[in-house]
Amino acid sequence: MTIEAKASDETLVVPGTRALARARLAAIEFVATGFLLMAVVGSGIMAERLAGGNAALALLANAIATGAVLVALILAFEPASGAHMNPFVTLTAVTLDGFDRRLAVVYIAAQAAGAVVGVWLTHLMFALPVFELGTKIRTGGGEWLGEAVATFGLLATIWGCRARHTPVTAFAVAAFITGAYWFTSSTAFANPVVTLARALTDSFAGIRPQDAPGFMLGQLAGFAAALPLCRVLARRD
Repeated sequence: MTIEAKASDETLVVPGTRALARARLAAIEFVATGFLLMAVVGSGIMAERLAGGNAALALLANAIATGAVLVALILAFEPASGAHMNPFVTLTAVTLDGFDRRLAVVYIAAQAAGAVVGVWLTHLMFALPVFELGTKIRTGGGEWLGEAVATFGLLATIWGCRARHTPVTAFAVAAFITGAYWFTSSTAFANPVVTLARALTDSFAGIRPQDAPGFMLGQLAGFAAALPLCRVLARRD
């Protein structure tokens, strides 16, 4: 969820051919996004099981665990791939920083695959059916607006903190997402591949598949609205 990677795959120096370099970077994005979904879904399952029906306590545990894992993932993977873990982070980098378009396509595919595999691995860890669909109703204008706000805030946080480098960005992103679990009506998915993957779990973090497109449209609106601000922040950087 941060972006310190340079403008193209040519500047990301990886031994071997360009195709191999892209594959290695994609593998890193796959792993990072997979762990992000394990954090989101796994902590939700654990929180719901231990909270004794207290939804507020379960959400608090879910938010704290997700934020903590985000710090670790950004610090661990940012030096290699930029730790995007989000197509809108990748697309913002393409738009504002000249990030390589072909590499961006590979990143987004890896993020989507990693998110889905992360959910499946979580189901296996908690002895749940691997393949299932979400049944939790998450729809309506308020929740869609919440996703626009969450996505706008996430991108602004990343580009606003980027000049201060990775440690600050990692903690700022984690703090924003932890808070946004609570101050947005949607609990801040803020990521289309996270939304896709959460439609594949009937757990605390799940969403009905038919509700996912509304969330993604809200995220798209937040992305579009954030670009002018991120452009200003990128110039400052």
